[in-house]
Amino acid sequence: MWPTIQVNNLNQMQGPTNEVERHFLFVGKAGKNTGKLLSLNTQSDLDDLLGTQSSTLKTNVRAAMLNAGQNWTAHAYVLPNDADWTEAVLDVQQTASFEAVALVEPVSTAEQINAAQALYHQLIATWGRWQFMMLAVPGIDSATQDWPTYEATMAALQNGIAADGVMLVPQLHGNNVGVLAGRLCNRAVTVADTPMRVKTGPVLALGPAPKDSADTELTLATLQTLEANRYSVPAWYPDYDGVYWADGNMLDVEGGDFQSVENRRVIDKCARKMRIRGIARLGDRQLNSTPASMAAAKLYFMQDLRAMSKSVTIAGQTFPGEIMPPEDEDITIEWLSKYEVAIYALAQPYDCPKKIAINLMLDLSNPGDSQ
Repeated sequence: MWPTIQVNNLNQMQGPTNEVERHFLFVGKAGKNTGKLLSLNTQSDLDDLLGTQSSTLKTNVRAAMLNAGQNWTAHAYVLPNDADWTEAVLDVQQTASFEAVALVEPVSTAEQINAAQALYHQLIATWGRWQFMMLAVPGIDSATQDWPTYEATMAALQNGIAADGVMLVPQLHGNNVGVLAGRLCNRAVTVADTPMRVKTGPVLALGPAPKDSADTELTLATLQTLEANRYSVPAWYPDYDGVYWADGNMLDVEGGDFQSVENRRVIDKCARKMRIRGIARLGDRQLNSTPASMAAAKLYFMQDLRAMSKSVTIAGQTFPGEIMPPEDEDITIEWLSKYEVAIYALAQPYDCPKKIAINLMLDLSNPGDSQ
C-alpha cells in the first residue's frame, strides 16, 4: 500500500444561523418607488424613499421605526394600485426573509383574511419560512359611523374565521399597525414578550384619537369590545400616564395554542431553528437507532432550545429566556422505519400575568392581646 495521509475538515454545525426575528416586511402604497422592495433601518430617509407626501405606508413605517428603537431593520414593498399583495409577498422572498408581513392597506372582507392565512401556509410549504401576517382593518368612518355601528361591523368581519397565522389591527389612529409592529420588534425584550407589557414604557407616535359621527371619542369600552372580538388594539389605564397595548391576538380557534402573538412567534422561531438542524442530518449515518446515537441526537436537537432558554440574573433580578430550560424528556426521537425518523420537541413558555388580582385585608388585632 502506498503511504497516504488525508485530512478531512468535518462540519459539526455548531455555528449560528441567520436571525429573521424582528425583521418585518411592510406592504402598502406610497408616492415613490412603486413596485420596489426597499431596505430600511433607523437611518433611512423615509421622505426620500417613500415620497414627501403623506401615505399610509410611510406613516406606519415611521411609527414602527420609533417604537422599535435601536437597531431596527425592515423592508418595505411599495404596492402598485392594481397589484395583488399576496403575489408581491411571494415575489420578494427571492430577495429577503422576514418574521412577519405587515399589510398597512386595510382589508375589509373575510376572503382577504383567509387569503392571508393561505399565504402563511404557502410560505411554509414553498420556502420553509414561517411569517405571520399583520393585517390592517379600517378604522371608524367618522362621517357615517358611530361607535356601536363600528363595533358591530368589526365583530361581523372576523366572525367564524380560523387563521392562527393572522392578526387583525384596526387602524383607529391611522398608524396602529406600525405602532404594534415596532413594539413587537423592540430589542429591549424577546419575541416571547407580549405587547401588553407596561414596564418598557408606552407606545410612541400613535395618531390622533378618533371620533365617531356623533363626535364621541374612542373609549376603553369600545376597545374592550374589539379585543374580545380578537382584534389587537391600544389600551390605557385611568390615573396611569401613557397609552399602552392590549393583547396581540391571533385568529386561532377557541382553545387553540396560538391565540396570542407571543406563542406564535416562539413556536415559529423554534421551527426555523429545528428545520436547519434537521436538514444538516439528512443522509448522515451518525444519526441512527443505537442508544449512543439517540443520546447524541437529543443533545444536538436540543441546542437551539437551550439557547432560547438562557436567562440572565443581574443584582438578584432574573431576566428570563424565551422558553423554560428544556428537560431530557422534552426531546423524543422515534424511528418509523429504517430510513425515516420522527423528532418531537417540547417548548414551554414562561408564565406571564395578563390579569392581576390584588386582595387586601385589614389586621384589626389588638397588639396587647398577645401579651
